[in-house]
Amino acid sequence: MSSKYSNVTVKGFRRENGRVGVRNHVVILPVDDISNAACEAVANNVKGTLAIPHAYGRLQFGEDLELHFRTMIGTGANPNVAAVVVIGIEPGWTKRIADGIRETGKPVAEFSIEQNGDFETIWAASWKAKEFVHWSTELQREECPLSDIWISTKCGESDTTTGLGSCPTVGNMYDKLLPEGITGFFGETSEITGAEHICQKRAVNEEVGERWYKMWKAYQDDVIFAHQTDDLSDSQPTKGNIEGGLTTIEEKALGNLEKIGRTSKYIDILEPAEAPKSGKGLYFMDSSSAAAECVTLMAAGGAVIHTFPTGQGNVVGNPIVPVIKITANPRTVRTMSEHVDVDVSGILRREMTIDEAGDELIDMIRRTANGRNTAAEALGHREFSMTKLYRSA
Repeated sequence: MSSKYSNVTVKGFRRENGRVGVRNHVVILPVDDISNAACEAVANNVKGTLAIPHAYGRLQFGEDLELHFRTMIGTGANPNVAAVVVIGIEPGWTKRIADGIRETGKPVAEFSIEQNGDFETIWAASWKAKEFVHWSTELQREECPLSDIWISTKCGESDTTTGLGSCPTVGNMYDKLLPEGITGFFGETSEITGAEHICQKRAVNEEVGERWYKMWKAYQDDVIFAHQTDDLSDSQPTKGNIEGGLTTIEEKALGNLEKIGRTSKYIDILEPAEAPKSGKGLYFMDSSSAAAECVTLMAAGGAVIHTFPTGQGNVVGNPIVPVIKITANPRTVRTMSEHVDVDVSGILRREMTIDEAGDELIDMIRRTANGRNTAAEALGHREFSMTKLYRSA
């Protein structure tokens, strides 16, 4: 059955592998923390490039190392990235990440500092980065179906207005756009606690629901219970959540699940930073509830736009993915308006329905896909935070 969104298009960048991006970054990607300086030097030399420094990449092993590789490769492979210069201290891991990104078909070049030094590496990488900038700036946006856009969501600084207004707005968007063929992500594993029985039932079938519950239970046992003190009162809910009227993690979880609407069902479970492999639809990504970590993981999974409901006001952004902020809190609209892209505070005043709010969010998604900078982009928020599973060797 067709809807008013069935034939909506956006102007995006069609990449070599068929995916559609809404930004056109040339990224200078460090493999490890000690390559950050070289990457930042290249970005300083060549305008129109973007370095993404981070804290890890040395002496990691096992699943922690695999997650590092997935995050690095996924970041470079994201359709919002046109081309990538990869710089690492050693050639082996540098090549592994570059080759992983190269599978998308986009231009990639790698450089290792070992046996070359900073000066030589920065010189050579700067020339290649300049070449990529010239090439990428001639790429043109083209008409693409809205259904080709991958949209993730995560909420932050939640309060009572989040579960009543901004999260249901995102849910309404998913209920309208998932049937049109978009791909969506949600997650925040710890924040489902107290509503896990509801989330399990929102799976497309019993088998997926059982796998979801097994994943959630493992997070509880291996992460939460293994490292908690007396409880999670300093983290879940946060002090800001409590100040905003959320007294328990159960209340927070119920509001969190409003982000997947009334009719949407998730079709598969993703590891952190894993790209979907089961076709179009809604996915649950096993992820941290920390804002920058979660957005980073979902961007590495391939999301090109992130929708971010907030109550008290969260300022997070991302280097490669535009983050759309939605709030239903009138005070946040008043005191932090520079961070708000979609004001749905009218829901609480009964001046706006959730259905109307969902339409406003979809309009903002369309405008963002067409090139409008989000508030986080305009304000320079480029938070990039790697998830680490355990101590390095």
